[in-house]
Amino acid sequence: MTRILVVDDEPQILRALRINLRARRYDVDIAGTGAAALKAAASHPPDLVVLDLGLPDIDGVEVIRGLRGWTAVPIIVLSGRAGSEDKVAALDAGADDYVTKPFGVEELLARIRAVTRRLGTSTEAVPALRIGQHTVDLADHSVLRDDGTEVKLTPTQWSVLEKLLRHPGKLVSQRQLLQDVWGPEYQNETNYLRQYLAQLRRKLEDDPARPRHLITEPGMGYRYRP
Repeated sequence: MTRILVVDDEPQILRALRINLRARRYDVDIAGTGAAALKAAASHPPDLVVLDLGLPDIDGVEVIRGLRGWTAVPIIVLSGRAGSEDKVAALDAGADDYVTKPFGVEELLARIRAVTRRLGTSTEAVPALRIGQHTVDLADHSVLRDDGTEVKLTPTQWSVLEKLLRHPGKLVSQRQLLQDVWGPEYQNETNYLRQYLAQLRRKLEDDPARPRHLITEPGMGYRYRP
């Protein structure tokens, strides 16, 4: 059973999500503060986190960074902050998706299903691939620098990277990436792609400002250049 940690300082939201998620056979833990969320995640590691940014003790972005220090668990941000800067900050910190309050439960459940599907992404055998000073093994979900250091990627970062690496040299359109990684309802969210490609370049390219392998084709899509 998938374990979901729901973090929010509004008791009515915690109660409503716990009821709805349990009704759909999810195992649910709840936390009302950032500190409680980090403690709960360490004690009972979740399979997915639904996280409010406006917590009373620790800003939600800092909670994301705290989780990302040791886990790649998918994180869906649930927040009343609608500004693009807040979305960018959350995605840059390692969030996988962003739902703005007020929200519909069915929409959130669809986002959860989409993230859960990404966890089951196929990893049929492919040779190890090179990006700069890194070796990427899709089957093992591992990235190693030439000095042996492991580079950690979030599940969504893996999904985006895999879509490109499985089509070396070929253009993968924005629409195809958004549909395959996030789902058909995300086909206009091109800002997601910009953020995730920027994250991948910072982690994998020798010079992220002048990428040699993860290439943007303006207005069309992206390409992995071996």
